[in-house]
Formats: sequence, C-alpha cells, structure tokens
Amino acid sequence: MEKFGKSQSVTRREDLRFLTGEGRYVDDIAPEGALRAVFVRSPVAHGQITGLDVSDAAAAEGVHAVLTAADLEAAGMDISMRGMVAKNRDGSRAAAPVRPMLAKDRLRFVGEPVAIIVAETVQQARDAAELVVLDYDELPASLDYAPGGPLIHPEAPDNRAFDWATGDEAATEAAIQSAAKVVTLEVEDNRIIVNSMEPRGCFAEWDGARLHFAFNGQGVWNMKRDLSKAMALAPEQIRVTNPDVGGGFGMKAMGYPEYFAVAQAARALGRPVHWMAERTESMLSDNAGRDLVSVADLAFDDGNKLIAYRVRTRCNLGAYNSENGQMIQAALFAKVLTGTYDVQTVWLNVEGYYTNTTQVDAYRGAGRPEAIYLLERCMDRAARELGVDPWELRRINFIAKDAFPYVSATGETYDVGDFGMVLDAAGQEADLAGFPARKATSEAAGKLRGMGLCYYIESILGDPSETAKVVFNEDGTASIYVGTQSNGQGHETVYAQFLSDQTGIPVDRITVVQGDSDLIATGGGTGGSRSVTTQNTATLATATRMIEAFSAYWAEKEGFDPADVQFDDERFRKDGSNHAPTMLELADMARADGRTDLLVHEARTTLDARSYPNGAHVAEVEIDPETGVTRVDRYTVVDDFGNLINPLLAEGQVHGGVAQGIGQALSERVVYDTDGQLLTASFMDYAMPRAADCPWIGFSTRAVPSTGNPMGMKGCGEAGTVGALAAVANAVQDALWARGVTQVDMPLTPMRVWDMLNQSDIAAE
Repeated sequence: MEKFGKSQSVTRREDLRFLTGEGRYVDDIAPEGALRAVFVRSPVAHGQITGLDVSDAAAAEGVHAVLTAADLEAAGMDISMRGMVAKNRDGSRAAAPVRPMLAKDRLRFVGEPVAIIVAETVQQARDAAELVVLDYDELPASLDYAPGGPLIHPEAPDNRAFDWATGDEAATEAAIQSAAKVVTLEVEDNRIIVNSMEPRGCFAEWDGARLHFAFNGQGVWNMKRDLSKAMALAPEQIRVTNPDVGGGFGMKAMGYPEYFAVAQAARALGRPVHWMAERTESMLSDNAGRDLVSVADLAFDDGNKLIAYRVRTRCNLGAYNSENGQMIQAALFAKVLTGTYDVQTVWLNVEGYYTNTTQVDAYRGAGRPEAIYLLERCMDRAARELGVDPWELRRINFIAKDAFPYVSATGETYDVGDFGMVLDAAGQEADLAGFPARKATSEAAGKLRGMGLCYYIESILGDPSETAKVVFNEDGTASIYVGTQSNGQGHETVYAQFLSDQTGIPVDRITVVQGDSDLIATGGGTGGSRSVTTQNTATLATATRMIEAFSAYWAEKEGFDPADVQFDDERFRKDGSNHAPTMLELADMARADGRTDLLVHEARTTLDARSYPNGAHVAEVEIDPETGVTRVDRYTVVDDFGNLINPLLAEGQVHGGVAQGIGQALSERVVYDTDGQLLTASFMDYAMPRAADCPWIGFSTRAVPSTGNPMGMKGCGEAGTVGALAAVANAVQDALWARGVTQVDMPLTPMRVWDMLNQSDIAAE
C-alpha cells in the first residue's frame, strides 16, 4: 500500500488473514484445556419456577460445576441486570424491573438462561443439561405490545414500561385541525434477528487474584465496569479483551447473562471456562431489533408544505429492559424524527411494552432507521394523496441549504447540508428519466415494476471522546492504540492509513492495537457510526503533538530555531538544509539519545458536535404477479458523507447496510406462536438475504464537509440500512399501487405480495 495522497481507496490489510482462515476469534484463542460451558434455558415463555434440581447433572461424568442464580448469589455476586430507563411524559421514572443473570423465581421468555453446566467437553455438558429437573407452573404468555395481557412484572401495570413524549402536543393538534390536507398512515416495523456471522461467545480465566475475560463484543470498558460491579472485584483485578469479532451490528454492544455466569464459573473453579453459542441458541437469546408499530399524521398547507408531524408509537421491549432498549424507540428515534424536512411543530409519543419474548435493543442504526422508515413511507403516501411527484414533495419540504446550522424540532443542530443537490445527483445516477421505459419493458414481460425513493439523515451517536496513543518500537515500527473495536469494518486499514497520511510512517510499519483494557485505559468502543470520526480526531491530535515534539527535538539537535522546521506529511525539512529526516528516523535518533519521552505520544479529544450523514436511496423492484416474487433490480445510493478517509471502505459499509435493509424489507421476520415459542429459530425458517437477493449497488458521494470534526467527515457505518428500508418498501408500494394495493408492510415476501394482489383483485370484483 503506497502513499499516493489522502482519501485513497486503500484495500483492507486484514482481509488476507480473514479470507485464508487466519483470523483469531474467541473460538480460536480459548485456552487449551478450558472447560466448556452449556446453558440450561427456559423451555416456556412464561412460568413460575417451583423446583430446580441440579444434583444429577452435577454428578454426571465430566461435570465440574452446575451454577444457578442461588449459587451466584451465594458467591457474593450482584445478579441484577438493569438497562437505561426513560422518563415518562408525566415526569415519573419508567419501569425498571430487575433482570436476574440466571432465572430466579420466574421464567419470562423461551431461551432465558436458568443454569450453567461446566464440564470437560461440550458433549458432556449437554448430556448433563438433560439431567437438570426444572419444575414450573406454566403461565399464559403475553405477546402483544399493547395494554393488558398476563402481567410480566409487577412494576409495570398493563405491561407498559414507559410512556415517553417530546414536542408540543397542543400546537401539533391545532396545526392538524387547521391544515389543508392531513395524511395518516400506520406502519409496522418488523422484528428481526441480528444473526451476526460469528455467534456470541466468551472465555474467562482466573489466576487466584485476577480475572481475564475475553468476549466478541464491541468494546471492553463497559464489560470491565459491569464485571467489577457484579463480582465485587476492583477494576485493577479485571482484564477484558476483544479478539477478532465476526460482526456485531449493535447486538454485541452490551453485556449478557452468560458472560457473568462464565466469569463466575472460572473464578469458582480456578480453571478457564469457554462458552460459544450455537446458532439456534443465539436466535433465542440475542437481543432482537426493531419491532414497533407507528401511526403518523402529516399536516400540509395549500402549497404542500409540511406544517406539523405527529407520531404515536408502540414498541416491544421483550421480557426485560435491555441495556439501551427503552431509549432506542424514544430518544434515539427522536434524533431524526423530522428527517431532512423543515417542520417545527411536532409531537412524538412512544409507549414501550414488555412481552414474553427476547429483549429488543440496538440493531444497525438503533432508532434512526425506524424513524426514517416511518417518515419516508409517509412522505411517499402523502405524495400520492396530494397528487404530487414524490421527488418534488421532498424538494418542497427540504431544509434550505442557507438555513444551516439548523435546529430541528427535537433539538438536534444539523451543521450543514445541501439535500437538493444530493437528490438531483441521485436522479441522474439512478437514470430517473429512463424509468418509464424500463417499466414498459417489465409490463411487456407480464411483470410489475416500481421505483422507491428514501431521503435519509442520520445522527452520529456514542461517546464523543476518544484517545489515541502512538508508540515507536525498537524494531523500527510504530503501534497505535485505539479505543474503538473492529467488528469487521476495516479499522486496521483505515486507522493505519490515516496515521500514515498525517505522519509519513509507512502503512506496513504501523500496527493497530485494540480491544485490551490493560493496554488501553479508556475507550468508547464501536457503535453509532462513531468509530472513524472520533478515533481519527484523536489520532490527528496525537499526530500534531508528535510533529511538534519531533520538530523541537530536531531543531535542538541541529542547533536551529524550531520555528524554521516544516513537516510536509512525509519528512521534516528546513530551508537551507539537505537533511530531511522522516519521523521514524527521528524516533531512532531519539532512542539513541535516550529521549524515551519522544517514543510515546498520546492525546484525548472530545467532539464538540455530531455529524449528520444524509443521502438518497433509489430502489427499483420487479414483481411477478403470478408468484409474488419480488426482485430488487436496480439500486442507487448517493450519500453526503463529507470528506472521505477511505472511499472504498465507505462504499463497503453502504453495501453491507443496504443488504441488511433489503433483508428486513423482503424476507426477514421473527415469528412466535401463541405460546411464545420461537418458530423462526433456524436458517430453515428465518430467511436471511443472499447474494442473489441484492443487485449491483451504484454508489457515489457528494460531499458537504461537516463542521463537527476537524476532518469534515460524517460517519457511514449505519447509513446503508437507514436508507434501504423505505427505498425498497416504497418501490414495492409503487409497483402495487395501480393494482389497488394501498398498504404494504415488511417483510414483502412472495406469499404476502401474492396475497395482497389477490385480495385487491377480489375487492375490485
């Protein structure tokens, strides 16, 4: 990888080891001879535990321990898990029931962990798990996220966890009453299972005084904090590491009961303990995504200008509060409630409900895809009811480019934007003018064709602070220590590339160090599209300190004024001198001179403001009305990501996000039966998107540099998913509208589409 200038599409340096099987994941690095853990899980969605006998399991061949909630508490552990809670609109605190690490008195969802079996082998642990006698009185399951049903927690009457709101209810109602036109639409956002390539897993080691806990998460520091609290260990007694991670998407950002049980088993036994989930186990126990239904009212004046927006949402939290569950569909949804449109009169009311299902938490985008999906479905419906072109309706309502910085109705300060310019580019890139001809070709073949547009904006989230440390090693290389955690995004490439761009250190002589709480004191981890923005801001500050320090050192060594030293991103130079050392050469000189202070440089930075990536997604679908099969035929994305660090990696992030959006839009859906049993608990029943389901994705950018960070960049990790849901769903709606189908909801499977068409034909008759 040679240096040709900044913002280059450098290929991923980590891909060679990943593609040749040299990745080092949890399962690859578990200590030799580690005991294996298996969890006994609830077979029912709701039940009162009347007995738990593990004696036969504990006596089984190869078993070293069987631990229950009582055993964890007897060891002095705090087994309570609680997530963040919202404030109700009346000012009271939302429900905060305790979630025990292992089920204690009540079973509340199928797959809830009840006991951990630790044995010499996985098979021995599985065999022993069959010997556990779990007695319970089964209770009716509550599966509807609506008031009423069998009570799950006494702290939440009617199973309602929270009733949150923002905006001006009275003003919004008044605007709706006086509007020239009001468009109302109910939209369902289907529950999905995250299904990262690598299931969750961990191992723990206890040496008698200190715990090492390794897991495939999205950062180590929160886990260290939580282990310290739960196990009553001082922070310095805990080391947490993340090795290579095969996908996270928000689902791996938080702690889970299994992690604490494995850590305690290792401490109790004085032996390493290793747990790796199977796929169905993950489908039962991993936090799910989405799962909400919203009713929206859009009020327009005579000029088709949006004057008010009201949203009433009910969301499913699952059986307990997950770490961020209550905040996803409330505060995070509100971040981009009004999207890219200039409307200040709004009201958002969100009610969260407990059900006897797995918890719901962050999934790629975390609240922002849900908000944009609703808004952009509504804008498309409004265009039809108002008789306006959907592209033109968006232009009419865009925030003007001279209105920035713009404070949204929910308090977000959008720093910059030129939405009309990006939309125009999308029309050109998608060949909007050629759509009628393509539609006619499809019709001639007996197919239906539709085009869908989504204009999204996202609010970058997560810890605004990050630290970067650069160490010059004796072998002539440099290491950069980062506080984020790659889950497959290419961090090793982009961080080394950026440091090289700023310092002239060759990329192949830079090592990226991540995911070790002993080596990196603080960090914000990965999530909310924050990684490259926050980490490279800290790297930039560190590089600035390095340049200043080495400039002063060289000037002192050569006997000239430090002010005369220039650095051109490759070498230090001084007018009149033929000597132009590189940073690595100066580091070698400093080492020889005993200047160890010049061999380590560190800076911590905090972003003053977020960035707001935005863009247009244009999908074209072709539908076979005889079978309901829907094919995404064309897909175009034009994004404003500000200045790009590595365009190739940004494009890859968008491609992955779009694929996940297509999956949710066309095939993915979690289904429980009336007893709360998960019916989609394998890839035989849960339809993941495949390569054949995704067309070639056209990608280009139009940059309006952000003012929220010194690089002028905007995060891109979640953008593909934020825009894809509505683009695909609107395309299907467009194709079916002429056939009398006026309401489509994801997932738009062949059976559902075929049924919509046939029901509309019946209605027409």
